[in-house]
Amino acid sequence: MPGVLLVIFVFAGAFGIGYVLISRVPPMLHTPLMSMTNAISAVTVLGAVLLFASEMTAAQRVLGAIALMTAVFNVCGGFVITDRMLRLFRRKS
Repeated sequence: MPGVLLVIFVFAGAFGIGYVLISRVPPMLHTPLMSMTNAISAVTVLGAVLLFASEMTAAQRVLGAIALMTAVFNVCGGFVITDRMLRLFRRKS
């Protein structure tokens, strides 16, 4: 039961931090919004790494590994898209 409470606490904390970060971004600025989405995924990655330090069943580890891989994929994809959008605003030489 304490493991479940830890998972709920990490989820609630990540949700709260994510909401605060996203709500402060002006709606017309897509690139900063992508950066904030990356920040939320990074918080998810950190939370997942912390959860792997606790004792879990095999099923919990598999689900956690899938969630961790998905969040890391989201972070990497977000950086690629942000870089691509920023290239649109560079001066051509």
